[in-house]
Amino acid sequence: MAGLALAALGVVFGDIGTSPLYAMQTVFATHHNGVKPTPEDVYGVISMVLWTLTIIVSFKYISLVMRADNEGEGGILSLTALLRDKVTSGRRIAIVTGLGMTGAALFFGDSVITPAISVMSAVEGLTVVNPGLEQWVAPAAVVILSGLFLVQKLGTAAVGGFFGPIMTLWFLTVAALGIPHIISHPQILGAVSPHYALGFVLAHPLIAFIAMGAVVLTITGAEALYADMGHFGKGPIRLAWFVLVFPCLALNYFGQGAMILEDPTTITNPFFNLAPDWATLPLVVLATSATVIASQAVISGAFSVARQSVRLGLFPRLLVRHTSKFAGGQIYLPAVNWILFLGVLTLIVIFRSSTNLASAYGLAVTGTLMLESLLFLSLAHMVWKEATWKIVVYIVVVIGVELAFFGANLAKVVSGGWLPLLIATLVLAVMTTWRKGYALVTAHRRELEGPLDEFVEALRDSDIPRVPGVAVYPHPNRETTPLALRSNVYFNHVVHEHVILIEIVNENVPHIRHVDRVQVNDLGFEDDGIVHISVHVGFSDSQDIPKGLALAVGRTPELDIRPGDAHYFLSVLTLQPTGRSRMSTLRKRVFVLLANNAASRADVFHLPPDRTAVMGAEMEI
Repeated sequence: MAGLALAALGVVFGDIGTSPLYAMQTVFATHHNGVKPTPEDVYGVISMVLWTLTIIVSFKYISLVMRADNEGEGGILSLTALLRDKVTSGRRIAIVTGLGMTGAALFFGDSVITPAISVMSAVEGLTVVNPGLEQWVAPAAVVILSGLFLVQKLGTAAVGGFFGPIMTLWFLTVAALGIPHIISHPQILGAVSPHYALGFVLAHPLIAFIAMGAVVLTITGAEALYADMGHFGKGPIRLAWFVLVFPCLALNYFGQGAMILEDPTTITNPFFNLAPDWATLPLVVLATSATVIASQAVISGAFSVARQSVRLGLFPRLLVRHTSKFAGGQIYLPAVNWILFLGVLTLIVIFRSSTNLASAYGLAVTGTLMLESLLFLSLAHMVWKEATWKIVVYIVVVIGVELAFFGANLAKVVSGGWLPLLIATLVLAVMTTWRKGYALVTAHRRELEGPLDEFVEALRDSDIPRVPGVAVYPHPNRETTPLALRSNVYFNHVVHEHVILIEIVNENVPHIRHVDRVQVNDLGFEDDGIVHISVHVGFSDSQDIPKGLALAVGRTPELDIRPGDAHYFLSVLTLQPTGRSRMSTLRKRVFVLLANNAASRADVFHLPPDRTAVMGAEMEI
């Protein structure tokens, strides 16, 4: 538990843990310094920050939403899958799927912005030491982020184990920076009372509303905290939050408030002004390390969400590499890693500074927060049958706060908030295009393949010779005939002695035990050497067909084989966007591009290259 909690510090809490770097500075800079360094405003802002952390992170995510784990996995798509499995109405399933897709798309929008703004904000601390270093901020950020994306292939355990001690030092440092100022102005601890936040809102409603668009920066990363739950488990994450992260963040925000009351000029950069002059440069170095780690939280979450999207049929096949023998949630997706890297580099080159990117930050986060709340409430009401008064309390306390944050961030749309919305729209377009195109291709493919039972009976009645060997045909269903099998019979006029059709069945849970994973069907004839195997996997399990075959050996006389002798025949369709389907030409071209560039099924299914052949046909959509 302690070891996983330490690793979680390096992966899960990086984003939310570096918020003190820029959150308070942004609050007092918003609306042309509309928030003043007066006791009324300072106490109001600090109270607002503390209660935001309490309501959104401690109450909503740590205490409630993390209960909605799908066999250990978290994230908005895991929550969507859990809810889809429980509701029966087609209309409700469509609404739940739509909410989940939108939330996942917003998450990817945030995943591109967070690494860029986090690292640049810390590297810009060098200008506090020497203003002449400003021109080196963007190149330095590019070098640092390049290193981060390069080490992703080592896995989150290795990365978290390395980053965990650094983040422990970071949290202890931010707490130590705040304590001296709290001691000199202990009255600031009174800001723990929510009446200060309410008084600030009532006294300056417009300024407070706009300030909320910056206060929300204190909880960026809360949604990644839930998405990363599958990497470490809810216990270690809860332990790290309540024992170290939350207390240290609270002490730092109290300290910033106390310092601003003592010296109002420090609002220009409250975090770095907490430190004595001699400690500024070491603090910049530590802050840069911490913001690199903040990016890790979002990258790990993006891997989890992307893999879940594939299993839910929202994305084409992606190559998934498992980086741990002990934790199924620790994965690396090369395609997602490099797409994020390209997007982050593009933002750095275009915007050049964190100040220019600041207006784009927050809208995707608040949108995801609200969507996850709606899905969680649906689960609590329709599945858990929670009492109505509990639902009402959640709506008033949590959704009320999130609506205010979302409204405040809508004001940023024109000045930069369009960026995460644009990214989310593109991701959503890919998801809907893939779902539509895949449905069309599947329907047409079933016509080409024809019924499996009829094909097996025709083979039994024919005089086609049987040749020694084990032929394995990966195929997505039990009803139709693999194209590779048809091609082998029609062109080679032979059938292998052992013919095994293997179907990967994606279950709506993260893991399936090995003893429950394999089902064998003899297809009606026990002596023809043709069998069908269903290999059931969860969305966190590897789709390893050779391992599935090994689990099935000996289940029936027809499976008295040696797995090492098996040869694998893949059915592949080459798609052309020239058919008469009801999709627009542009969407058909996008779908064909996605399908033709999806991860190789030989890699996804872990097939041995020296014993794998590809056969298939061409199709117009």
